[in-house]
Order: sequence, then C-alpha cells, then structure tokens
Amino acid sequence: MLKTIITASKITLSCILVLWAAAASAQNKIEGVRVWPSPDSTRIVFDMAEKPDYSFFMLSNPRRLVVDINNTARHSDFPNIEKKHQLVDVIRASKPKKAGSTRVVFELLKPTKPVLFALAPTGPYKDRLVIDLYDKSDNQSAEKTPKNRVLETNRDIVIAIDAGHGGEDPGSIGPSGTYEKDITLKIAKRLERLINAERGMKAHLVRSGDYFIKVNSRSAKAREGKADFLVSIHADAFTSPQPRGASVWVLSLRRANSEIGKWIEDREKHSELLGGAADVIRDTASEKYLAQTLLDMSMDHSMKTGFKIAEEAVKELSKVAKMHKRYPQAASLGVLKSPDIPSILVETGFISNPQEERLLLSAGHQEKLAQAVFKSIRGYYQQNPPDDSLFATIKAQNPTRHKISRGESLSVVASRYGVSVSDLKRANKLKSDRVYIGQVLTIPST
Repeated sequence: MLKTIITASKITLSCILVLWAAAASAQNKIEGVRVWPSPDSTRIVFDMAEKPDYSFFMLSNPRRLVVDINNTARHSDFPNIEKKHQLVDVIRASKPKKAGSTRVVFELLKPTKPVLFALAPTGPYKDRLVIDLYDKSDNQSAEKTPKNRVLETNRDIVIAIDAGHGGEDPGSIGPSGTYEKDITLKIAKRLERLINAERGMKAHLVRSGDYFIKVNSRSAKAREGKADFLVSIHADAFTSPQPRGASVWVLSLRRANSEIGKWIEDREKHSELLGGAADVIRDTASEKYLAQTLLDMSMDHSMKTGFKIAEEAVKELSKVAKMHKRYPQAASLGVLKSPDIPSILVETGFISNPQEERLLLSAGHQEKLAQAVFKSIRGYYQQNPPDDSLFATIKAQNPTRHKISRGESLSVVASRYGVSVSDLKRANKLKSDRVYIGQVLTIPST
C-alpha cells in the first residue's frame, strides 16, 4: 500500500514537473487578437509580449491555415468572425505540435494566399504577428485586373478619394486620443457625397472602411476605378502642439526642404511600417531609381494638373480654415507618385494641436473642408474637362466668358485659364494683344 502511494506521488510529481517545464519554456504570450476586414483581404494581428517565433502550413478538404507560435502560452480567446469577412469562417485553437506552444487554425471559405510577417514595436504597438489572407479565386483576380477605358462620350469624370491610414495604422493621434484614420474617412465620405451629387462627376473611395492599404496599392486602386484625379485626405501632426492650419501638398521628386515636409515624409514611411507593409522603400538607392523611372515615364502633365488644382484648393480652404501655408507645398510622398493620375494630398489641419483636434471632430467643420476640396476639383475640370466627358459637352454648349478687369492683359487671362494666347486670340478673332476694361472674352476649351 505504501509502495503504491509512493509510486502515485512520483507520477504526480513528474506531471507537475512536466507542466512546470512547459510553462517555463512558454516565455512569449499572445496579449490580444484583432481582425481587420477589407474588400480584397482579411488581416489578423496577434499582439505579442515578445518577438514571435512561428511557422505555418496549409491544409485542404476542408481548407485551413495552421499557424504554430513556438514557446508561447496557449491562447484560446479568439474573436468571432463577422459575415463581412469573405475568406475566414472561424479562428480556433488546436492541440500544439510542441508543449508550451500555441497552434491556431483558420478555417477558410475560399482558396487563399497567406502572407505572414512579424513586426517590431512601433507607435502604439508592441511586437506583432501579422497574417494577411488574400483571395486566390479566379473571379477575384479577374475583377482586380485593370481594364482600359472604353472610348465613350459624356462620361463622368472620376475622382479617387484616398482616406489616409486605416486599420492597423491609426495615423497620428490627437491629445484627446482622436485617430487620424477616423477623421480622414469621415471627410472622405462627405467629399464622396458631394462629388456623386454633381452631374458629370463620380467618386471612387480608395478605402471605404477601417482597414489598411499599402501606399503603392492606393494608386493602383485609383487606377482600377479609372480615376482622372486622386485626392488623398490626411490630418497633420508635429512633435509639438503649436503648429496649426491646413495645407496642400504636391509631388516633388526631391526630398522636402521644410521641417514639416520632412516630418510628413518620415511619418508616412512610419505608417507603412505600422500598417505592416512588406515592400516599403528601404534605401536611398531605391528612391533614386524610382525618381528616375518616374521622370522617364513623363509625369509633366500629371504634376502640372496636380499643382493647378492644389492652387485652387489652397484658395478654397483659406475661406473656411486657417492655413499653415498659403501656397502648395512639395514633398516626396508615395501616394502622389503615380505617373498617370494627377494627385494632391490635403492636410486638413494639425490633429496634434488641441484646438484643431476639436475642430476636426466637428461635423460642421468636416463638411466645410469637404466642400472646399470639392469646389477646387470641380472648378478645375469645368475649365479643363477631358474631351470625352459630359463636362466637355457642357462647356462646348456654354463656353466660359471672362470680363477684363483693371490691370489684366491677354497673357494674364490666358495663364489663368490654362490656354495659350494664340488660342485666346483665335477664339475671339483678335488681331492684336490689346484688350480693354469691360471687354468680354470667350475662353476656348483646352
């Protein structure tokens, strides 16, 4: 009897030692799991206590992704998957391959391509394991393939609206905890409504919900929507709370020369890391190569168009907001680098300034900002419509007229409307460059 008790005690002690050893080896910990849906993919983020050591494999019949996170305490508290996720049905724990580790199984609804990577602590986050699941189905690939615009007449002018940041990347955070990603999406949706209400214009939201999109993908999504123009909405920030005011940015193939410009460039790169971009530009050699490529692809027209609309945006924004700069600023920002789509980036104010943070949270101020951006874009395309657009037909039927004011010359009027002096003279049957106060000129279509 005594021998039996001693043997049982040894077994119990052995079990305790095994469990203790397993617990000791499980040094890491899953502190939380977040799921971000998007139209093209699902992102799952594991917030970790330390850098994750992981491996994964796929199974079929039924489709599953199995992820082993080594030396990590078992975790079973996984969020329920909402219906808007088109790729993942269930996330659950399973028996781990090794003691002291965690095995997570993702039950999948479609053929899926997984991309896994670890992220070091940055911004408000600690170590993370990011799992991006992309739809591999043929239909999805076909839908994502850009198509050339079919030649048509009276088409809508398409304006792509990019709400900065999103999902895993909150952008800048205001003194009271306001996320830039939330402000930008609200303003973007207000701008979308205004554009869609205008006959001859159509909005294309690059990001319609709270999910992250890589900078390079934002231009690609604008192109998929056959955009004529791209406006990216942001809320500024700085290391101190004093700076305030809105500003409008255009592409520079050189680095920004102002402190605010350098801060924005660095912050946008930081946001790529925060959101988990695997292809963020890593060195200056890459930037030089990219700049040369863009030059070779002849961005002249896009940059000129972007600058002209930026000038109009500054004028309109100055009517409803304090301006940080009263002329367009230039910086090397990834979202503006598409050679075939003219673009601007609008910083709607400094979210790092307590007064402007409160303004940016105001629905009334958001509406004023959206109205200002809308008027600047609409005004430009009313004067410079694409040949196959409804705006061009309307302009041909109702040509723009300009009444000469004191101090104006023919060249000043031509510059204002983006036409040549010779075209202006031809349209008005002028034999000389002389004009007089009160004279009404017809502005030709560009």
